[in-house]
This record gives sequence, structure tokens and C-alpha cells, in this order.
Amino acid sequence: MESSDAAAGFSALSQETRLNLMRLLATKGASGMAAGELASQLGQLPSTLSFHLAALEQSGLVQSTRQGRNIIYAVRFAGLRALFSFLTETCCGGRPDLCGDLARLLPEDQPEVHMTPAFNVLFLCTHNSARSLMAEAILGQVGKGKFNAYSAGSEPAPEPMPEMLTKLRALGHDVERLRCKSWDESTGPDAPRMDFVITLCDVLQGQQCPDFGDKPVTGAWPLPDPAKFTGSAVERATMINELYGMIRRRLEIFVNLPYASLDRMALKKRLDEIGDSARAPA
Repeated sequence: MESSDAAAGFSALSQETRLNLMRLLATKGASGMAAGELASQLGQLPSTLSFHLAALEQSGLVQSTRQGRNIIYAVRFAGLRALFSFLTETCCGGRPDLCGDLARLLPEDQPEVHMTPAFNVLFLCTHNSARSLMAEAILGQVGKGKFNAYSAGSEPAPEPMPEMLTKLRALGHDVERLRCKSWDESTGPDAPRMDFVITLCDVLQGQQCPDFGDKPVTGAWPLPDPAKFTGSAVERATMINELYGMIRRRLEIFVNLPYASLDRMALKKRLDEIGDSARAPA
């Protein structure tokens, strides 16, 4: 690290609100916190907090990514370690083991944590009757061997949407195991630990998702609700076809991301980009 970069980093930390920000974000690790939650917990106006977050991000100590409608901030631990390493690298003439507690600031070099397959992926929507089941079936085909697909809903329907099952069967997907189920099945000690949790609707009937722990990388891919499709049978079939194409295109991008070179925050950003309909490939 250059002296100018180190000076910028320490300058960014030389303010009480920013120190409190860093300490709070550090408790959340790579999962980070939403800007609104940070402002609430620190008792700061959002505009004031944005100013401080921008300063920390510019100095390389914080990184941000969009998750649905929220901006998530997390400590960039590699940048923080580099800052402390600069301060202590000359300790005791290059013998940090002689510097007592300062040596703890110099752990062995470790790369930022990246995720590698196979992954467990959970798709959520309100009724778990169409979008999330379709995503489960498609990922089971295009991500076979690298991804394990699951789906659930906040208020599961009695049974899957028949038109959706017809479409999947026609395209050679296995639908025998598809069923509507509550997201409660995906929590608890016996449930598979999810690596990704992706919501496929804007709002899950006003409910908050269960706590899936700090491990999953979360994303939001809002898609139209087929239960609200109107028109003739032909028109509805056309809309189901288009929905299938939307989901499949996103998942084909998802399974081909360079996971070995992306850390968790970078993956969050890529998930958001995939879910952005304005930037999704035609």
C-alpha cells in the first residue's frame, strides 16, 4: 500500500460516526447491512450517513452492492487489513512476532473468500405455484452437477399451476417432484444450508423472509405473476412461454458466473444485475 492510500484510509476513519459505522458493519461480516438499517441503528439521517459511507467506500474500506431495492454495505476486510499492515509492517525491524499484541494485526495472507460449486439455491415467491417451481425445474436441468435447486413460498398454494407444469413437461423437465411448500421447510437444523436465496416477486405478501443465516447470498429477480395473467388460452400460453424464457435466460447467466474469481459482495452485485429487467438479455 502506498503512503497516500494509507493516509486516505486513516483520514476516512478519523471521525466518530465512521468509526461507529465500521464497528457495526464488522459485526455483520460479508453479509453487510442495508443503508436504511445502518441509519436507524446509528441514529443518523440517511443523507448524512450516505456522506460518511461514500468516504469509507472511496478509501477502500467499505464496499456496496444493490440488493433488490436496498443498497447493502459491508466492510472490505482486505482493505482494512492492508491499512493495518501498512502501519505495522516495520514492527520490530520486520519481526512482528516480537511486537506483542500488534502481531495480531498481521495474520497470514489469505485471499478473499470465494464460493465454489456445488451450491444449494432456494427460489422464493408467495404461493410457490409457478415462478419459483419453474426456476427450480430449470436450474435442476441447466445447473445439474453444480447446483441443487429448491423452492418455497410464504403462503403455498394447494397445488402447482397446471399451465406451468404443462409447459415444463413439453420442454422435457422432470416435474414429478415439484410441489407447493412452505419456506418453513427450508429452515431449522435439518434443512439444507442455502448458498443462494433468490426471490422472484416484489413483495412476499408483506412478510419478511425467515432467517436463513448469514451464509446465503441473496438476490431479487422480480418477475410477473402468472396468476394475474388474463386473456384467452392462447394469450395465457404465450405469457407462460415468455415467463419461462425470462427465468431460463437469467439462470443460464447465473450458472456461468466466474465463481472462482468473485467474492460474496461481487456475487450479490452480479445477482442484482441479472435480476434487473432493464439490463437482462433479450
